[in-house]
Amino acid sequence: MANHKSALKRIRANNAKRLRNRYQAKTTRTFIKRLRNTTDQAEAQELYKTVSSMLDRLAKKNIIHKNKAANNKSKLAKFVNGLAA
Repeated sequence: MANHKSALKRIRANNAKRLRNRYQAKTTRTFIKRLRNTTDQAEAQELYKTVSSMLDRLAKKNIIHKNKAANNKSKLAKFVNGLAA
């Protein structure tokens, strides 16, 4: 167990950040699944805007790697554009 007040505070702060990061990442994954299950292209385009901004936000905060965000956005864009055909 930590012996210093600052170390105890750091433990509390890290736990709060960890929970926040997990919540944001899980929410984004849920939106990705919702987008993947969409068959309507207009709805998919609206969802894609939301999901891509969520992925960018996660990458900016280093919750996920920037290349993972770019890879996900690319695959989702291909999926949304494929709905038109």
